[in-house]
Amino acid sequence: MKPLTWCGDTLRRIRDFPKEARRKVGHQLNRVQHGRDPEDWKPMPIIGLGVREIRSHEEGDYRVLYLAKFAEAVYVLHAFAKKTRKTPKLDLKLASARFHAVIEERTRQQR
Repeated sequence: MKPLTWCGDTLRRIRDFPKEARRKVGHQLNRVQHGRDPEDWKPMPIIGLGVREIRSHEEGDYRVLYLAKFAEAVYVLHAFAKKTRKTPKLDLKLASARFHAVIEERTRQQR
């Protein structure tokens, strides 16, 4: 089982989700930790190669962006409530910045 690595304020954001959304997202992250796909997800290559989005429709629409392609951890990049059909640019930008920070840190550690 891979550990979760929380980027920025992602854990706090998930804790702010309604109870059922939190429960569902937690279950889906557990699936990812065990090497399985979430039940409702889509790729998010606009953020970075290998980034995926968990979608929860419990008590509203909630999203969790993560990166699980590395053996050492599942990186939880960003979590947010989705209020429109398009993902807000600010959320995409924040997740992208965190993705690049993960890649940069891994590269630095491998030197």
